[in-house]
Amino acid sequence: MIKLKQLIAAALLLSATFGAHAERLKDIASISGVRTNQLIGYGLVVGLNGTGDQTTQTPFTLQTFNNMLAQFGIKVPTGSGTVQLKNVAAVAVYADLPPFAKPGQMVDITVSSIGNSKSLRGGALLMTPMKGVDGNVYAIAQGNLVVGGFDAEGRDGSKITVNVPSSGRIPGGASVERAVPSGFNQGNTLTLNLNRSDFTTAKRVVDKINDLLGPGVAQALDGGSVRVTAPLDPSQRVDYLSVLENLEIDPGQTSAKVIINSRTGTIVIGQNVKVSPAAVTHGSLTVTITEDPIVSQPGALSGGQTVVVPRSKINAQQELHPMFKFGPGTTLDEIVRAVNQVGAAPGDLMAILEALKQAGALQADLIVI
Repeated sequence: MIKLKQLIAAALLLSATFGAHAERLKDIASISGVRTNQLIGYGLVVGLNGTGDQTTQTPFTLQTFNNMLAQFGIKVPTGSGTVQLKNVAAVAVYADLPPFAKPGQMVDITVSSIGNSKSLRGGALLMTPMKGVDGNVYAIAQGNLVVGGFDAEGRDGSKITVNVPSSGRIPGGASVERAVPSGFNQGNTLTLNLNRSDFTTAKRVVDKINDLLGPGVAQALDGGSVRVTAPLDPSQRVDYLSVLENLEIDPGQTSAKVIINSRTGTIVIGQNVKVSPAAVTHGSLTVTITEDPIVSQPGALSGGQTVVVPRSKINAQQELHPMFKFGPGTTLDEIVRAVNQVGAAPGDLMAILEALKQAGALQADLIVI
């Protein structure tokens, strides 16, 4: 294996030769085993200004509070009636543990009410263990909440709420207590997982690495993973990946897709969408019905009665739009220009695209969400 300095120099030289569409390897792929881990905990927020849980409706808050007091040798008498904790709220605490986090480091946490607390503004989270999916405690959370929302209520029942006051964050609110094992330093190979599986991109990653380090260093496992040999020494492995992740790769283009959001009317047409020869016409028919009743007045001394005779007027008007034609291999720019000329609304454009797909003229996947 060539020396690290030579690797860096060669990487910089190869990166400079790529165009503006190239992306760094670190932006299109991740290292297998280097990932975040989700943590969750259950705790109490105290110090609220009367906006805590109503214990009659959330008995678990009172149970948690009594269990906490029992740990300090305090027992609430059973005959003292129902305890009202207006300043206490039961909350869920969750965070993402970054890769390579070590004991003593601090991570940000999010705190959300799970009872009927109206607001967590001004509250403080008591010491809360945070567990991983394996049941082990990986962090301890505690601190004062930062709540972006607020609410205000008048005596007449009027109320205003801005954002969500029942959720907040504590920057650096959890201390890491246990490191998560990582497979980064295991074996003599590493696997790079592409963020978007694509055979062309995988091939270009393999070719780029092999051009830099030599044949056989990188091998494509499938359309989404590339395995590369790596040094056994952890320090050299870090330097090695520092070179690889800054390589400039030209990703393969995605498949042709047309995305339609039927709820919002949003239509996104991909770059590689093309249309086979087809002719399309678009128009709308408007039918207007108006009532113009006539009053029939009898002659004098005729003994007749005045009556109202109904009369309806029906008018039909159709907007005439010329038929436009898609030539062979019509591009995205030509599709947009033709649709704009005919003045089609988003709903009409959906119908046109669906009709083109049914006719076999739309060379793309039509996805309705």
